[in-house]
Amino acid sequence: MRQECVGKNEHTTKGMTVNTPALCFRSKKILAPMVRVGTLPMRLLALDFGADIVYCEELIDIKMVQCKRVVNEVLETVDFVAPNERVVFRTCVRERDCVVFQMGSADAERALAVAKLVENDVAGIDVNMGCPKEYSTKGGMGAALLSDPDKIECILSTLVKGICKPVTCKIRILPSLEDTISLVKRIEKTGVAAIAVHGRKKEERPQHPVHCEVIKAISEAVSVPVIANGGSHDFIKEYTDIEAFQQAAGASSVMIARAAMWNPSIFRREGLCPLKEVMQEYIKYAVRYDNHYTNTKYCLCQMLREQLETTEGKKLHAAQSTQEICEVFEMGSFYEETTAILEAKASLKAKTQDKDEQMEDTDVIKMAVRFDKREYPPQITPKMYLLEWCRKAKHPQPVYETVQRPLDKLFCSVVTVAEQKYRSTLWDKSKKLAEQAAAIVCLRTLGLPEGKLNEGENHLINKRKRENQEFLNNKEHEDDLLVEASHKRAHFTEGASDSSSSEVPR
Repeated sequence: MRQECVGKNEHTTKGMTVNTPALCFRSKKILAPMVRVGTLPMRLLALDFGADIVYCEELIDIKMVQCKRVVNEVLETVDFVAPNERVVFRTCVRERDCVVFQMGSADAERALAVAKLVENDVAGIDVNMGCPKEYSTKGGMGAALLSDPDKIECILSTLVKGICKPVTCKIRILPSLEDTISLVKRIEKTGVAAIAVHGRKKEERPQHPVHCEVIKAISEAVSVPVIANGGSHDFIKEYTDIEAFQQAAGASSVMIARAAMWNPSIFRREGLCPLKEVMQEYIKYAVRYDNHYTNTKYCLCQMLREQLETTEGKKLHAAQSTQEICEVFEMGSFYEETTAILEAKASLKAKTQDKDEQMEDTDVIKMAVRFDKREYPPQITPKMYLLEWCRKAKHPQPVYETVQRPLDKLFCSVVTVAEQKYRSTLWDKSKKLAEQAAAIVCLRTLGLPEGKLNEGENHLINKRKRENQEFLNNKEHEDDLLVEASHKRAHFTEGASDSSSSEVPR
């Protein structure tokens, strides 16, 4: 079994291996994992106010295993980016030794794959075994695991044996104390570094009282640190209440969720800060680390709570960008200054990267071109011209390979035609524009028309006109046939009607 507060973990910084103390879970004040709340700005703010350890929001293993690790040199962060280029998890050096990555998982091998992906950038790994929400339980994760102790044991044992960082789990209490104690003893045997316990059953909600006596019984039954959670409603209104909850639960440490969501300065020994100051500090981190405005807005709304109906609250609710959020809180100039600095860094880095690529891509023909659709007839593009030429020349159709640059989220495309590659040296705002620019480079290199308005007669337009005319002619012919058929049916019906009427007896 692991020893708390003992041992070293290793991480690599710029090629050097650095030893850091293993994370200790005794006598700590901890930011709880909260969906949509526990993103980087909130975690950093909680640390500023005095939190010892911060947990990220629960991230699902299936999403994480698809991510690639990207060092964002502009933001100075490490990003885990999904195939659709969305940043799923973002972290930075400031929190490396105190952030715990919480995952949702019901599969030991997948959990291990995720843990290995992130372990060099975090201080610990946690498995969510207490969330009662459907999005977690429907996949057998969260509180659904509480009814499958064998799977809990398998997941935790696999993680403990498979990674170097401490492993924890967060559970809820079971219907009976006996079953709860039995479960935590099995968990302890896996070698976890701590067990976080939300002192409510999975069907109970925040308005139900937290069962401190059960957390206390758990603490007495195991030797690993027990982290008490669930005290925001009944106990924790200010800093001094944290210790009162810890004593009532007999726990090693306290994990705070909603009280920290409402005001992260709950961790401040000197007492709560004015809410507006707290919100402004949160916004600074949100801008500095390019947090998506919808997430920023959500967290600020949780802080405002009953003030959402004030003028300020209504303006926040109406905001549709980070800049508009900043303006609500009189931080417009901060937004402009910070984004200007980040854009300058991104531009400088992009130029350096372009120079490096030019040195490397010696087999790629390059030009500085962009696609401007105003220079082309409607529905006519360079890609269409290139495809048409390839067909006539009996070449395979063009193949486009497009990448997005993490620094500024711009796109670059390389098109391969007849085993030769072409691309523009200018990066574009969308994948479509980048592909059109690559097609232009190819067409101009080969001396082929690209369909611009100033090129005179456009054979593709003429082809379209012919196709449209043929369609109209065919349509008219079909209409004539339908009319003729309709007349025939009417004539047949009329004849049949006369025939049948003559057969009716008078």
